[in-house]
Formats: sequence, structure tokens, C-alpha cells
Amino acid sequence: MPGLITLSKIRFFFITEIECMIQCSIITIGNELLIGQTIDTNSAFISKTLNDAGVWVHRKVSVGDNYQDIRKALDNELSESDIVIMTGGLGPTADDITKPLLCEYFGGKLILNEEVLEHIKYLFEHVLKRKGPLLERNIRQAEVPDNCTVLFNNRGTAPGMLFLKDHKMIFSLPGVPYEMTALMTEEVVPRIKKHFQLPVILHKTLITAGAGESYVAEKVKDFENELPENIRLAYLPQHGIVRLRLTATGNEKEALQKLTEHYFNRLKENVKDILVHDEDENMEYIVGRMLKEKNLTLGTAESCTGGYIAHLITSVPGSSAYFKGSIVSYSNEIKEKVLGVKTETLKNFGAVSEQTVIEMVNGALKTLECDYTLAVSGIMGPDGGSTEKPVGTVWVAAGAMKNSELRTETKLFQFRYDRKKNIEVTAIQALNFLRSFILKNQA
Repeated sequence: MPGLITLSKIRFFFITEIECMIQCSIITIGNELLIGQTIDTNSAFISKTLNDAGVWVHRKVSVGDNYQDIRKALDNELSESDIVIMTGGLGPTADDITKPLLCEYFGGKLILNEEVLEHIKYLFEHVLKRKGPLLERNIRQAEVPDNCTVLFNNRGTAPGMLFLKDHKMIFSLPGVPYEMTALMTEEVVPRIKKHFQLPVILHKTLITAGAGESYVAEKVKDFENELPENIRLAYLPQHGIVRLRLTATGNEKEALQKLTEHYFNRLKENVKDILVHDEDENMEYIVGRMLKEKNLTLGTAESCTGGYIAHLITSVPGSSAYFKGSIVSYSNEIKEKVLGVKTETLKNFGAVSEQTVIEMVNGALKTLECDYTLAVSGIMGPDGGSTEKPVGTVWVAAGAMKNSELRTETKLFQFRYDRKKNIEVTAIQALNFLRSFILKNQA
């Protein structure tokens, strides 16, 4: 048929015509990052923001507040990247050395920017309500290299900076996440799009559960071998869940979407027996949407997780529409007095048992007056385990009242991590168990 674009033609087009990716390096600066005192969330935001815009982040480097280390990192990344984004080291204290270093590196001199100075005065006088004159160190924050483009920071006192060298872009941004995120979206990305001709990058992600990474890889090995050169498959295992992500690159968005959708549907067919969801959402969002769509309510009865499941559920905006509350029955006393777990049950079977979580579910359904209840009880470690019930033993139960009849389902898990990871994995696996239970009992 005239004008018909076949799949084979689309594949050939992308393999032969796709432009080279614009590559970016991220350099995060600060001793606090290297000693683990501060977790680097900036890189994750920068990477996602740039990837959505069509820029490929191919390396991240962390360095301390050391002049030579920063220079060396900048030399290395500029030799291989089209864009370098630096965060940190722009504050008013002696260890903030990024600005004078960049001034020297690019052969400039520091000058006072009056617009930035007026903004700093406004923040101190009208926002922070500070009395008295500005300190000299605060005034110096308005100094910028004369050969940079100033990126105005509406949220803080340290301006961002842009340097150009051999058609490459070097950005220096504050390390404060609240300030950095605004500069990325309002200044950095628009300038990159204007400076470079960017390709299209598309991601499609699905979620599987009930199978390990190796098993999933075996299921899709033939599919993976048939992927065109511009589409890659990534495996992202976490907390007993395996995400599968297709990443496609090209120049024509509409054609790329068609090609990606074709292979994504094939991928879903390959894993249909373990497929949880065909979008990249956390389990608390998936369960929450199921409940909200059917106007159902949920409550939790938590022992070993100490309210962490409720925390995940309530982190979702709008969760008050379906979440009634949680009973954190950490002690046996609360299990008995609030949830109505029988003394005989605890004595004969123990707190970590199928019998106990069933009674916890029943008690929570009555107390919280909800449609569904999720209960967990386990041994998170590092102490408390035994030969019969080692650390990582967790019982999970889900329950619902249907036609005045209690329906419950239970599952035993055996995890092998440290205390923190055991709690996190328990919460995610329990929510997935609840998801499955709701699907079985929604009629």
C-alpha cells in the first residue's frame, strides 16, 4: 500500500539515521557525599530530567572539597562529554571553592553582579527577616566570573553559572536540592535544548513479581536478541520486584513511539504470567489506584514493619480517599487488647505465625471498619530468630468481609537481609500480596 510505513522500514530508518547521542557527565562536590553524611539525590533528579529532554547521562563522579580533585574531574569529563553539570561548593563558607576554581579554570575574574546582590538583600531583609547589614561572606555570593552566564537562583543566594568551551556546556549549580531542581527545569534544560539538536529518548517500563532476575532474563532471552539496535532492555531488580525497561532512541518521535509500543507489547506477552503492571509505578500507587477506582477502603495491622506499610500508602497523594488507618501492634499486649488476638494463639503458635496474622486481620477489619486489611508479623533481626523461625521469617495475611463472611489468605516469606532491608522488602511484598488478593476477591 502506498505510504505505508512497515516495521522493517522503521527499524532500518533508526539504525541508519539516528544521530549521535548528546552525552552528559555529572560532578557532585562535597566531602559530606564521600563520607556518607549526605545522600546524593541531586544526580537522580538531574539524570531523569536530562533523559526526558533527550540527553544521555553516561557518567557520575563525586569528589570532595579539594581543588585538585575538582580540576581533575572537570578535565576528565570535558574530554568525553558534551555537557558537564556540577553541583555543590557554591556556599558562603571557606570550604565552598567551586566558584573561584571555575573562574581560574576558564580564565575569568570575579565581579560583583548587582542583580544577584539585590536578590540576596531581598532574601535577608524580607524573607529571612534578618536584622543588620549583610556579612561580607554573603555579599561575596553575588560575585561571579565575568566570562560566565549567570543563572538566576530565585530560591537561594547562590546563583548558577554557565560556561561555554569548544561548543560544550559546563553548568555549576547549588548543591541544595530545592534550589538545584528549579535551576535545572527553568534554566539548564531550556538552554541545552537551544544549544544542541537533541534526539528523542523514550522509556517503557513494566513490573514483574514472583520471579528472580535470572529467571526473568531466561524468559525473555529470545525477545532480547531480536531487539533493533536503537532499543535496549534493562533489568531493574529491587525488593523482590523486577522492572523491565525498554529504552529507545531516535529522531522522529511518532515513528519511535510506534516501534517502541510494538516491542513493549511483545515484552508483556513474554512475561504475562508474572506481570504486575505495565507502567513504572511503585506498589503503593498500584494498590491505591485499585482501591480508589472501586471505592474500597484499606487498613493495616503491622507488627514487624512498625507502620512502614502505612507510611508508604500515605505517601501517595489522595490516599485519604481509601486508607482508614493502621494499628501498629508491635507488642503482644496490643495484639490482644486492640486487635483481639487470643492469648492461647500467641502462647501456642507465637506472634510470628499464620494463626496470629489471621486474627490480626480479623481484628483490624472490625476496629477500622474497612473493606480490606493487610497484616504482617515477622522477625526483622538481627536478633530474635530461632531454628524454627530464623531472622527474616514473615507471615503476611490479607482479609476482607464478603457477604458477612471473612475471607483470608496468608503467605509465609523467608527473607535474608539486614533489619532495614527486611522491613522494606516485607512492605513491598505484602503490598503485592494484597494486590493479588484484591484481584481475586473484587467480585
